[in-house]
Amino acid sequence: MIAPLAVVLGAMSVALAVWSIVGALRAARPSGGQLLLAAALELAILVQAVIAVVLVATGTRPVSVVTFVGYLLTIVVLLPAGVFWGLADRSRWGNGVLAITAATTAVLVLRLEQIWNG
Repeated sequence: MIAPLAVVLGAMSVALAVWSIVGALRAARPSGGQLLLAAALELAILVQAVIAVVLVATGTRPVSVVTFVGYLLTIVVLLPAGVFWGLADRSRWGNGVLAITAATTAVLVLRLEQIWNG
């Protein structure tokens, strides 16, 4: 895992969560800017995931490989599912779903770093 990229992932996740909370409070649907940020976040997550898989395959392993892979699969799938659900909900809670998804992504990034570093 690349620690600076993990910091960027965490910051992007928190920014998306805050933006989505503001949108939910304003009773707005997720905006195009939020979707662009979510797409950039997912791209960065995929980059980090590929790097992690390559490191594990070449012998650099976290303390618990099974737990790490489970978290890694979850973080890759979570954001697209949350965005899809957030767009499908036509009420203010579409932004609420996106906020919860982004906050969960931030926690998963932190947890992946903890598992990787032992």
